[in-house]
Amino acid sequence: MSATRNDKYKGYRGPCLDLMRRWNVTVWSEVKAATTRGEFSGLILPRSETSDDLHIVLKLGSGYNVGLRHDTIRSIEQTGYREAHYKIPEQEFPYDPRHPSVKLLGTGGTIASRLDYRTGAVIPAFSPGELYGSVPELAEICNLETEKLFGVFSENMGPEEYLVLAQKVGETIAAGYDGIVIGHGTDTMHHTAAALSFMVQDPPIPIVMVGSQRSSDRPSSDAAQNLINATWAAAHGPIAEVMVCMFGPTSDRYNLLHRGTRVRKMHSSYRSTFRTLGDIPLAMVERGTITPLKTDWSPRRQDRRVLLRPFFNERVTLTYYYPGMDPDVIDALVDRGYRGIVIAGTGLGHVNRKTYPALERARDAGVHVYMTLQTLWGFVQMQVYETGREILELGVVPLSNMLPEVAYIKLGWALGVYPDDPEAARKLMTTVIAGETTEREPHDGYLVLQGGVPEVQEFIERVWR
Repeated sequence: MSATRNDKYKGYRGPCLDLMRRWNVTVWSEVKAATTRGEFSGLILPRSETSDDLHIVLKLGSGYNVGLRHDTIRSIEQTGYREAHYKIPEQEFPYDPRHPSVKLLGTGGTIASRLDYRTGAVIPAFSPGELYGSVPELAEICNLETEKLFGVFSENMGPEEYLVLAQKVGETIAAGYDGIVIGHGTDTMHHTAAALSFMVQDPPIPIVMVGSQRSSDRPSSDAAQNLINATWAAAHGPIAEVMVCMFGPTSDRYNLLHRGTRVRKMHSSYRSTFRTLGDIPLAMVERGTITPLKTDWSPRRQDRRVLLRPFFNERVTLTYYYPGMDPDVIDALVDRGYRGIVIAGTGLGHVNRKTYPALERARDAGVHVYMTLQTLWGFVQMQVYETGREILELGVVPLSNMLPEVAYIKLGWALGVYPDDPEAARKLMTTVIAGETTEREPHDGYLVLQGGVPEVQEFIERVWR
């Protein structure tokens, strides 16, 4: 798509528009801009409709964008002009009868994408042809088909979408595909992974969730590698579980396969944001190679058997305890008709004594209350201190080392399966379904390297490249 006369200042207004007219430059002009912070060379990009009127945006030669505030610009010199072509090239995805078949289910996210300069948003490329045009390596791995279920940001994924996705996964398994890849935004990917782990039990093929921290238009994007390795794990991998496939280290050396009930997003922007907590990842994935790190995983099978239990009770919540918390927080949940509460408690699983009356009222009202830990690593141990024992007597049930978000998802699922049978739901909550709790934490299941201390600095100097 090329710029036209009508959009030569697309998105610019106010002082930025005045500046562009003064120096006779437009959108898609290649320029050198002298500013109070130095000289910048790049391509003037359109602004989104919701952006401010204070910055001119350049696409630098490095591929990154920079915003130049209008009152820092001393001069702008046009050095060229470049027509804007920003649609991903589409080619027919080749079929090879020797390759396994993989179904890619789309929910949103930016695995492969193009930039919509009208809004500034990254639009997912999703058809097999678009994906092949963006990541041609996929054709060497499998025969790929795609189906878009949703087009939402991951924060808008919820119980309604979980149920549709679980049913579609079941249909895809029955249809005979060799593996499933699910494209998903990263922010709540671990919630959806947990939901699928409970709703789609004992699958015969890999179900691999994948996303990207940085979109495809950025030089540091992790999108292509994540998609390649996720597709390889789905097509050829031996592990038939719900997994998350994302960068392992901050470099692009390999990806990790994380069990869907032990994984969590741990950094807002790092490419290596996903970590297995209280355990180790299932496997490492490099192009063409999968190296298992654990031994207790479910193997791929040739049958099509799977236990589908797509249920969810939305009247559940996750409450983060904080010092000084008043009982009315819990009272309000009970009064509003919530049927289940997961508490992320302090230490070994504690809350203050002020909340005891509310916990007692919740128990008497038939509300399920479970205890997890804010520490994320470690086990709930409510028999150690007096506080914990008192909370146990109020009917709060400890959930071992289940992660808080996983406990929330499992409670909604359990109360969906057994909405009118409290004992059955409680038994389901305390029974291991998909590796959501472990008997012990391995010695390397808790590894947090604290920067700045001498021994860690020595380690970093040896391995950092």
